[in-house]
Amino acid sequence: MGKQYKILTKSDIEFIKQQKLFYIASCSGKEVNLSPKGYNTIKVIDETTLIFASYPGSGNRTYTDAANNGEFTIVFNAFEDKPMILRLFCKAKIIQKDDTNYEKYLNLFLIKESVIRNFFEFRIYAVESSCGMSVPIMKYVEDRDELKNWAVDMDGKGQLEAYNQKSFIPPDLSKI
Repeated sequence: MGKQYKILTKSDIEFIKQQKLFYIASCSGKEVNLSPKGYNTIKVIDETTLIFASYPGSGNRTYTDAANNGEFTIVFNAFEDKPMILRLFCKAKIIQKDDTNYEKYLNLFLIKESVIRNFFEFRIYAVESSCGMSVPIMKYVEDRDELKNWAVDMDGKGQLEAYNQKSFIPPDLSKI
């Protein structure tokens, strides 16, 4: 049976560290966005705070929803070993390059600064765990390097910063 509580437990934190895939759901308007995430892009800071390193990509709804004080749910689920689903209900703060915490967060990930679009600091206000027994067992093979390689290539051509700036413009949510 599922349980809801206020902060991450030590076993929750260990579970998060083992996951290769997670999902970020967000909403600040009528549409709910759901995006799968991979790589080593999420870190637990403490029992109520996560940091997410955002690579550039095709969209930036996480940014839009954070900028509009939206709601976030981050979901981790086990594909191997013991079944489990962990949902984190959060609010997000955007951490840009001019933020005092940007350098500290960059050092957590050991990623070249220019290939990160920004960071998101997620403040957890509720944690929910459930059994996950209906989730299939699947084996992790490897990360796909296409996005990382694309970002490095764009950076090498001097085009990544312009791409990132273009993706910071949030859409007009009143038209959704």
